[in-house]
Amino acid sequence: MLRTRLLTAIVLIPIVIWLVYLGGLPFVALVAGLTALAEIEFCLLIARRFQPSHLFGVALVWLFLLDARLTEGGVLRPGLVAVLCISLIWQIVRHRHLKTTDWTGVIASGLYLGAYGSCLIKLRQLPGDGLWWTLIAIPAILFADSGAYFVGSAWGQHKLAPSLSPGKTWEGYGGGILVGSLAAAVLAWLWGFRTDPGSAITAHQGLLLGALISGLAPIGDLTVSIIKREAGVDNSGKLLPGHGGVLDRLDSVLWAAAIGYYYVVWLVK
Repeated sequence: MLRTRLLTAIVLIPIVIWLVYLGGLPFVALVAGLTALAEIEFCLLIARRFQPSHLFGVALVWLFLLDARLTEGGVLRPGLVAVLCISLIWQIVRHRHLKTTDWTGVIASGLYLGAYGSCLIKLRQLPGDGLWWTLIAIPAILFADSGAYFVGSAWGQHKLAPSLSPGKTWEGYGGGILVGSLAAAVLAWLWGFRTDPGSAITAHQGLLLGALISGLAPIGDLTVSIIKREAGVDNSGKLLPGHGGVLDRLDSVLWAAAIGYYYVVWLVK
């Protein structure tokens, strides 16, 4: 399993880094494609108990991404009204085949993935240092996940959330915070050489951001774990060999993007 995970990562990571570097429409297309797949997987999970319509969930996700892409904004509120209105009409027309929980499930999943997914776009589009903040925030959670895995495997004894994710331990969680924080600090130090003299990217800023992401982003993983446990499955899908589904990979990454974006906007800029 570890070998398969590594092979998948070796293939995908260079592609993702290249699209992050390009930014603009290529990066938006990447985020739109991944979040749409994640939304479909989310709907398939809850479809084990309900009958959600994937289309409205994907529409909500893309609406948030479009609003983030358009710097002048203004499309989110009317778009939300339109999607909610159409989805409710669909619910009324098919009331004999659908339950209210079908509608609430797809709307909640679309709002969740859309709101967090839009932070990926906003983080990359930050004026000046958006590229470099993105290349700190996202790797931070990836390093944290790897650190938590290896530390937990070697020394983990105390379960973090046994009813949701039996493999996670407090020792692994602490190791993830340490590795993620140090990785973010090193990346911030390296990127600091490529940015303008007045840039706010420093090793200290990277260390703090890495600690926040490593400490809080795992909540995204546990959130999806709740859905998977209720659905009775271990993974959200099988699209990524060794990793599970797209939602399995994005759950904590989306949290990292949101934390990174608001960290920069509120505490740095």
